[in-house]
Amino acid sequence: MNETPAPLSVPDAFSGKCREVDPGACFDWLRRGWSMFLTNPGIWIGASALLMVMCMAIFMVPLFGQIAAHLLAPLFGAGMLKICQRINDGETPEIPDLFAGFRHNSGQLVMVGVYFALGIFGIAFFVFLLANSGIIGGTITGRIGSFSFSFSGMLLAGLLVVVLSTPVIMATWYAPAMVLLHDMKPYEAMRASFQAGAKNLVPTLIFGVFLVVGLFFAILPALFGLILFLPVFSGAVYASYRDIFVEV
Repeated sequence: MNETPAPLSVPDAFSGKCREVDPGACFDWLRRGWSMFLTNPGIWIGASALLMVMCMAIFMVPLFGQIAAHLLAPLFGAGMLKICQRINDGETPEIPDLFAGFRHNSGQLVMVGVYFALGIFGIAFFVFLLANSGIIGGTITGRIGSFSFSFSGMLLAGLLVVVLSTPVIMATWYAPAMVLLHDMKPYEAMRASFQAGAKNLVPTLIFGVFLVVGLFFAILPALFGLILFLPVFSGAVYASYRDIFVEV
């Protein structure tokens, strides 16, 4: 008697469901990022050096270079996360993995970059208008064309941009991983990323402080510190992604 084979079950699509972690988890993420770098330092150094050269070339293009950098950031970020995934899975990464985002879901990753650029530049422009209107004032004044500015006002404006940009950064923090590794659409990926950041606000802020401090010291020795910072940073972000999202 022939039995009808049971239909193959289709796994549920990745939902982006996240969990809350302990604030001290950020220290473990940094440790795992360093450990991931030590697993294959040659590939990491090569990929980081290549990424730095390409970014400097992009930034050399007046005006459009900064826009292009924001649009391409999720693609390069996805590539660094792909290297992390291969190391985590026990595979041997390769420098071409840096371009994984250009080969898979590139259009969706670019859209994440578009949303990121619109958010950051929109906030910066809004704060600039506030500063020029005198709402954000100061004592040391000057002029650029028809726009006035003040030294202390510029500092306040910069701080305000950072604060207002926090939700945008939260929404795009894990979005490249969601798009590249789970084929999520940009909006769903950014929503999942924002929810993960909001649910883990304290460890995320502590993690962010460590990264800002690390970046400051990394750029001091003629930017060469970035060759070490970028791999550890990428590995730590990947570790946090593995820790926070329950379905990975």
